[in-house]
Amino acid sequence: MKVAVFGGAGARPQDEIYRQAVDLGAGLARAGHTVMTGGYIGVMEAASKGAAEAGGHVIGVTCEEIESFRPIKPNPWVKEEWRYVTLADRLMNLVNRCDAAIAMPGGVGTLAEISILWNQVLIHAIPPKPMVLFGSGWKSTFETLLASQGEFIAPHDRDLIRFAPDVHSALQVLGSANPS
Repeated sequence: MKVAVFGGAGARPQDEIYRQAVDLGAGLARAGHTVMTGGYIGVMEAASKGAAEAGGHVIGVTCEEIESFRPIKPNPWVKEEWRYVTLADRLMNLVNRCDAAIAMPGGVGTLAEISILWNQVLIHAIPPKPMVLFGSGWKSTFETLLASQGEFIAPHDRDLIRFAPDVHSALQVLGSANPS
């Protein structure tokens, strides 16, 4: 199974979230999954590193627009690069071609990945797939969204998102998630 790991580019090796992303990538690889990331720095790099060091396959989904915005190349743990011109193409291929996704803490880009994946499933553009949101930040964000906008989000649509407080729980939720 190809598991997309979404997360912030700002995470650094000395940060706890970076270490957790390394552990997540390693856990995914040990479970036999291919790890897909945006291919660059931060959480993407950490998950890629963990997976590669555990003997897993790592796909980096990259694009020219990101590299024009921020002079950067794919991280050294990417074993297979899927390269696109635009951020939109990169995002849609990451969302459409994964079999499951785990969103670690991140910013606007990570929120966009979560929202687009969720919406693509809701409109039946892609088949249902496990989506796990990692950490208390995403749980709080979505509880706030549902409290203020809940009448627009049906209960069965809410059920498509799972929450996990830590790496071990995220791996367990992913393993027990039923995408149908």
